[in-house]
Amino acid sequence: MTTVTALTTLALLALAGCGTDTGRGSDGAAEAGSEVATDLPLTDVRWSIESLSVDGKKTAAPAGASVEIDSKGKASAQTGCNSIGAQVTIDGDTITVGEKQTTLIGCPDELAAFEKALGGAFSGKLKAKVEDKKLTLTGADGDSIALSAEKPAPLVGTPWAVTGLLSGGTTSSLPKDKKGETGKATLTFAKDGTVSGNLGCNTFSAPAKTTDTTITFGPVKATRKLCPEPGMSLERELLKVLKGKVTYEVHHRGLTLKTADGEGLSAGAGTPAK
Repeated sequence: MTTVTALTTLALLALAGCGTDTGRGSDGAAEAGSEVATDLPLTDVRWSIESLSVDGKKTAAPAGASVEIDSKGKASAQTGCNSIGAQVTIDGDTITVGEKQTTLIGCPDELAAFEKALGGAFSGKLKAKVEDKKLTLTGADGDSIALSAEKPAPLVGTPWAVTGLLSGGTTSSLPKDKKGETGKATLTFAKDGTVSGNLGCNTFSAPAKTTDTTITFGPVKATRKLCPEPGMSLERELLKVLKGKVTYEVHHRGLTLKTADGEGLSAGAGTPAK
């Protein structure tokens, strides 16, 4: 429960840091009861958590730690382990955390320690400051967390790691083996109108004609290895998606592909390809 409070607070504070300029007085100071002024919009901003400073000691955040706020003021945080969501109230640059929800996945020791530190450092009312696309969140005792606004990932040139399977509007996790390990699949769209990557077992390539909303896949060419599960199961599911015309959406650093019958996949961005 300590972890939930900490990470959700981060998300909520990010929300606080994204306001409008209408709450500023003639001297540039925030008026009482207004939102925090910033050069970034309230929604459609994904904040990357960079570091946490507690008792004067700075600790780098785990890879993939981030915060995002939707158009209804709901905030969510991803840490590479658990996901947290919450609603907040804002009074000037002070944030009050509302009801929270979280997943309860057991985390690796290093990540669990970081989450625990966040829980101890951030709770109750918090202050937010935005400057040069950087967000700083500060607790009453002076402990703070640093975040930065992420640029949306482009469809082309980004290596996408498959994270889930879609069916009829529902997202499910990737197939797992007896040890609970999932298959790993990637795809990268190139400027020459092709896509290539790994299906979970075999490597592949295919023509991929893109528009603003659709991708039309040509015949898939792949190696023909036989792999242990869950690789083969994942490969069979992905081949159903990489066939003919699909619709796609890139949201920040996430990609979804959907076929006409509702099947599809979700993926997360990696380091841009060179």
